[in-house]
Amino acid sequence: MADVRPFRAFRPNEEIVSKVAALPYDVYNREEAAKVVSENPDSFLSIDRAETAFEPDHDMYADDVYQKAHDLLQDKISDGIFIQDDEPYYYIYEQNMKGRIQTGIVACCSIDDYQNGIIKKHENTLAAKEQDRIRHVDTCNAQTGPIFLCYRNKKTISDTIKKVKELSQPVYGFISVDKVCTQVWIVDQKEDIRAIQAAFGCMKNIYIADGHHRCASAVKVGLKRRAEDPNPTGNKEYDYFLSVLFPDDQLMIMDYNRVVKDLNGLSSSEFMMRLAEKYDFEMVEGQFKPENKYEVGMYLDDCWYKLEAHDDIRSEDPVEGLDVAILQNEILEPVLGISDPKNDKRIDFVGGIRGLDELERRCHDDMKVAFAMHPTSIHELFDVADAGKLMPPKSTWFEPKLLSGLFIHSLE
Repeated sequence: MADVRPFRAFRPNEEIVSKVAALPYDVYNREEAAKVVSENPDSFLSIDRAETAFEPDHDMYADDVYQKAHDLLQDKISDGIFIQDDEPYYYIYEQNMKGRIQTGIVACCSIDDYQNGIIKKHENTLAAKEQDRIRHVDTCNAQTGPIFLCYRNKKTISDTIKKVKELSQPVYGFISVDKVCTQVWIVDQKEDIRAIQAAFGCMKNIYIADGHHRCASAVKVGLKRRAEDPNPTGNKEYDYFLSVLFPDDQLMIMDYNRVVKDLNGLSSSEFMMRLAEKYDFEMVEGQFKPENKYEVGMYLDDCWYKLEAHDDIRSEDPVEGLDVAILQNEILEPVLGISDPKNDKRIDFVGGIRGLDELERRCHDDMKVAFAMHPTSIHELFDVADAGKLMPPKSTWFEPKLLSGLFIHSLE
C-alpha cells in the first residue's frame, strides 16, 4: 500500500512567494531562462537553472553550476526568503486555470513504492536527462521541483480537503507567471493528517502523470544515500521524494500534436492516396480540433482535414489503441519514414496549449504537414501503466504545470 507522508517543507515567505514561484526548469531553453532570471532575480529559476549566473558560453553541467545552485538556496534560507515549518504537514495546492480547478495534496512519497511498482510509470527515462537532476538534487541536498502524481479519487481525501479549506485561510494566494490562480492551505490538524495518510495507505497504486525524469533522479539519489549510510532505516528524508498528488477526475490532459518537415519524397496527392488506405478523410472549413477518439485533424497545403481511423487499424490494446500510436504505426513510420520519433529531426511536437494556430504557423515556416491529436485520457494512462507498458513519446501534455520553489524537501 502507498506510503505518502507529511513533511517539514521549506517554503517562501508570504511577501515574496509570487516572485519566487517559477515554472519547471525544463520548459525553458537557456536563453529564455536567462531572460526570466535577469528580469526577476528572485525567481526560483535562478536555482533550478543556476547556469544563468554564469556567462552564456559557460558549461551548464559544470560542477560550479551545481554548487552555485546549492549556495543560492542556502543564501535564501539564511536571508529568510525560505522558512521551514516546525512540524510535518500536508499542504493543499490548488490551481485555477481559466475556471478549471485542480486541487492536490503536497506530500512526500516513498522511493520503495517507486521501486516495487506501487507508484507506476508510463514513460521511459533518458540517462542523460536524469544525470542533470541527480546532480542538482544531490548537491542542493534538497528536492526543489515536485513530481506530478495522480490517484483514483478517494472521498476521504476530498472531504478532508473541503473541510480544511472551509475552516482555515490560505497561506498563499497569487497569480503565477502562467496566469494561473494559485492557493495553498496547510493541513496542520492531527486528525486531518491521519485521515489523509490512512486514505493513501489504502491505495494499491498511484500513477506518475508528469515528471518521470525528476522522479527517477530523486529515487536514484535516495538509493545512493541509503547505500552510503552506515545506519539506513528506510524511513529517512532521502527515502522520500517531493510530490503533488491529484485525483483523476480533476485532471485535464491536453493534445500533444505532431508536425513533420516533409512528405518523405511523396507529392501531396500521393501522400493522400496512402493516407486513404488507413483513414477516411474530408476537407473542412476552418480549423479542425478532434472531439472524439480515433479522429485526427490534419493541416496540409493550407487546408484542414478531418481524419477518422478505419476500423481495422483500431485496437483494444492499451498502447496500440492510443491515437498517437495509431498515427505513428500507420502513417508516420510506414508512409513518412519516421521510425524513431524521439530522435528524428524531421518531426517535432507541439503542446496543445499553443493551439491550432501554432500548427499552421509551423507549416508556413519550417514544416509541411501537421496532425492535431485527440488528447489521451487519464484512464488510458492508467490502463497503460496497469498493463506494465509504456506510451509512445509525447503522448500527454498536462496543464497547468506545477510550480517550482513553492515547496522544498530537504534530504536531511
